[in-house]
Amino acid sequence: MMFADTVLTRPAFALALVVFVLWLWAAPIRAADVPYVTTPQAVVDAMLKIAAVGPNDYLIDLGSGDGRIVITAAKRIGTRGFGVDLDDNLVRMARRNAEKEGVANRAEFHTRNLFDTDISKASVISMYLLNSVNLRLRPSLFKLKPGTRIVSHDFDMGKWTPDAKITIDVPEKSYGPPHSDIFMWVVPADFSGQWRWRIDTPQAQDYEVTFEQMFQVAQGKGRIAGANALVSGIHIHGDAIMFVTGIETAGMATWREFRGRITGDTITGSVNTFVELDKLRVKSDTAAWQATRTVRGKMHIEAGTPRLSGERMAAGFSNKERQ
Repeated sequence: MMFADTVLTRPAFALALVVFVLWLWAAPIRAADVPYVTTPQAVVDAMLKIAAVGPNDYLIDLGSGDGRIVITAAKRIGTRGFGVDLDDNLVRMARRNAEKEGVANRAEFHTRNLFDTDISKASVISMYLLNSVNLRLRPSLFKLKPGTRIVSHDFDMGKWTPDAKITIDVPEKSYGPPHSDIFMWVVPADFSGQWRWRIDTPQAQDYEVTFEQMFQVAQGKGRIAGANALVSGIHIHGDAIMFVTGIETAGMATWREFRGRITGDTITGSVNTFVELDKLRVKSDTAAWQATRTVRGKMHIEAGTPRLSGERMAAGFSNKERQ
């Protein structure tokens, strides 16, 4: 080894050599956001099951390692997809594994930074990253099509509460306690803002409801025929929404359960009407329903709790905050 215009004593040269070797050893680590740890096969199986991965899905694995998640889905289910990893050696290993299992035409692997990867085709995203990396990735996940499933091994998404979570025993796990948490989220549609519609049966009523939304949790504030109305039971799953409105007129309470699919600024679905008789809710009518968003809001996906009309939102939001 030669150092131009530099004369080193033997101890200094030895020290320089050690520093250089350490620099070479550390370079791949600095290039990667997450250390490589193999996902146990039992965890792979549970991840695919909780996300209900099927043959028509397109699976993208972020930090794919030896490729076993994408390969297992391709071989057992017929799913197509690809994995990305910064370590070219692991990518080559994953490709060899895919060839060996006869699924190279359905399971591809690329040497790529996950933050530079186009994930727009995914109907399922799988990952075994770190909490800090998940949080950096989170805004990109909300650009995916509503209904896309995100499944993660051991690391969560901060305040974004999972739609499902399981814990399984993993006695062969290489670190920590002998069990694994598996989290699954469904990307929700952004339905925040003001919506209006009209119900013609059994009596004509104009509705105006404003939704505030944080991830898949929401609160609504409504008016029916110009009077304040209760909006409750809001549930969002991908592009599907359900909520209940209630109002009392002429001493009789009327409740309506709305279900529909969100497409841009339109919700289309059905509404069931109930009236309260002798303290019992009795179904009286079912009709088609369509709402139009007149003022767009903004779904809250960052830290902090959204506010509605200057007030802190329902305690249910703050109870879900974990970060």
